[in-house]
Amino acid sequence: MSPRSLFWIPIVIRLILISLAIGVSNYFWGATVGILIGFVLVLALALVQLHFLYQLSLWLENPEQIKLADGFGAWTDIFARLYRLRREDQKNRAELAEWLSRFRQAMNLLPDGVVIMDDVLFLEWCNPVAEQHLRLNLERDKGMRVTNLIRSPEFIDYIILGRYEQPLSLTLGERKLIIHLIPFEQRRQILVTHDVTEADRLEQTRRDFIANASHELRTPLTVINGFLEIASHQTDLDSATRAQHIKLMTEQGKRMQNLVEDMLSLTRLESIDYPVRPELVDIRSMLEQIQSDNKALSGGRHEVTLTINGPDINGSADELQSAFGNLVTNAVRYTPEGGRIDIIWRDSELGPQFIVRDNGIGIKPEHIARLTERFYRVDKGRSRETQGTGLGLAIVKHVLMRHQATLTIESELGKGSAFCVQFASSAVV
Repeated sequence: MSPRSLFWIPIVIRLILISLAIGVSNYFWGATVGILIGFVLVLALALVQLHFLYQLSLWLENPEQIKLADGFGAWTDIFARLYRLRREDQKNRAELAEWLSRFRQAMNLLPDGVVIMDDVLFLEWCNPVAEQHLRLNLERDKGMRVTNLIRSPEFIDYIILGRYEQPLSLTLGERKLIIHLIPFEQRRQILVTHDVTEADRLEQTRRDFIANASHELRTPLTVINGFLEIASHQTDLDSATRAQHIKLMTEQGKRMQNLVEDMLSLTRLESIDYPVRPELVDIRSMLEQIQSDNKALSGGRHEVTLTINGPDINGSADELQSAFGNLVTNAVRYTPEGGRIDIIWRDSELGPQFIVRDNGIGIKPEHIARLTERFYRVDKGRSRETQGTGLGLAIVKHVLMRHQATLTIESELGKGSAFCVQFASSAVV
């Protein structure tokens, strides 16, 4: 049966019943009584309809808390359909809320910042990454104009001029961001921020590395090429001069070889395709070898002591020998004649420690934080004298990172330095 029939049939039946009641009353009690009874019945019917209309009005004002009556007559079907529509609406709202929750969760997991604005640049929503990138706070800043929140002339020009084909490179504090504005719908805009700080730093590091490596290789090559040119033009050089030239070329050639080997070692240590292959490291044997090698390097000019009071560990023996050897060799090179270098291996509450302590020239505080940078030199002139490549401590840093160890440096100018390597207790066999 159609909805129209369901609505009109009960009303027609009620009108017929009222007409019959009026006719019967008129027959038995006269026309006046019949009209009065008819009036009362029509009024009662109208009051019932007004009651249900009032109930509907109350429900429409607050459908969440007020329960709709079961109804009477045509109202029963009307209320039933309203209930069905209400349930469907609740279901649609629940699905919409679930999709909105998923959308926000997905946006929160993005590595990039996302800001949604209206057509007049008022903030509607942003994810946590955008809050970090742009120093926003959604709870505090929602409904405010974005150009009032991000006080950057470059950003304001980019927004106002509307040249969105190319992204904007913007520096905010210590972050370097790439910002792209995307028109969305008719009255929405999406602002996407991408943090390129680390990528920019790595690119700068790469450029510095190439420049420094080229500079370091240029000096020995210049020396070798210079002596070769002299030899080719002055064939009558005396044997002493020729021997001196050959000695210098050999030294510079070895310096280049050491530099290339250190560069290859550093590249290998940084590669994710070159994992640590742990093995049992015989600490005593390794440190005794390092002590012997550095005594030979010192040539008797220093006192090199060794104290071992700790366990063996798991790790890469070759990498650890390179790192420990670099630390001890640096101590020998930068400690004046008659100085003392102490090599210590001991256990601690946090795990094993390797310490190299000297009473050498020391390091100024402003240099300590940068010592493990590639080619960083405290004193370039002295570094040339010691024949260092400038990559030793960078290699140490990467070896320790691969072994979950940390390096702490303490130094006082003119009094000496202490390099402490802290291993985790899990490194112990």
